Parts: sequence; structure tokens; C-alpha cells
Amino acid sequence: MSKSNTQETAYLKLLYQNIDMANIGDAGGLQNSATAGSFYIALYKTDPTDADSGSEANYTSYARVAVVRSAVGWTVSGAVCSNAGVVTFPTSGGNNNTITHFGIRTASSGGDLVHHAALDAPLLVSSGDTPKFAIGDISITES
Repeated sequence: MSKSNTQETAYLKLLYQNIDMANIGDAGGLQNSATAGSFYIALYKTDPTDADSGSEANYTSYARVAVVRSAVGWTVSGAVCSNAGVVTFPTSGGNNNTITHFGIRTASSGGDLVHHAALDAPLLVSSGDTPKFAIGDISITES
């Protein structure tokens, strides 16, 4: 069973932009969070899988990057959500990694894996490299 176009858009806006999802449950619908917070983009050396079992990047200076849950951080158009700004990771100070996947997580460390995907091509991160996603490179399609 598929979601309607309206529900796909509403779900993505609730999750990524912290906007109420109307007409679910009582008159107020599914409410946004009192504090929007952020999602955190993580890089992986192996597929994180739906079971959240991948090997996260560990190059020197690596850290997840926060993206605020609002229209400033995410663009939603129909059933597609994408990053509204450039997502820049810390510059590698060493300990090369080959990055094959990325994920969207609920915390700067630990937390839950929300979405994940493979990169179009593996990315070798060596000392002095600064991995980044351009605007719109992170794309989530709801169906």
C-alpha cells in the first residue's frame, strides 16, 4: 500500500522541518517537537544497513555534522527532501578512510539511524581532505 502524495509531503515536513502533520488523530494532528533539534549526518566505511550495523568513519578529526530540523536545514518538495545547505565535515588530519555510505542520525554520537544510502562512488578521505555534500546532494524520497 502506498501513501498519498499529501501524506508523503506531510511526513517529510514533520520529520525534517518540524512542521505539524495535520489530520492524524485529534484536530491538532501529529505535533511538531517543542524544540526542533537537529539530525546528524554520518559517514560510513561500510553499509550501515537497516539494522544499523555499519562501520562509521574514524579518520582523525571526523565528527558527524548537525543539520537543523527546519526549512533552513532541509527542503521538502513533494515526496523528496534534501539538504538546503552545504554539509561540510571536519578536515582529515590522517588515518585514511574509504567512505562508501552515509546516514542520517538522531544524535552527535550514538542515537538512532533514521535514513541511510550508498554514495554514488566511494570517496577516499586522506589527510587534508574535507568531505562535503553540496546543496541537494542528500536526498530522501518517501513513497
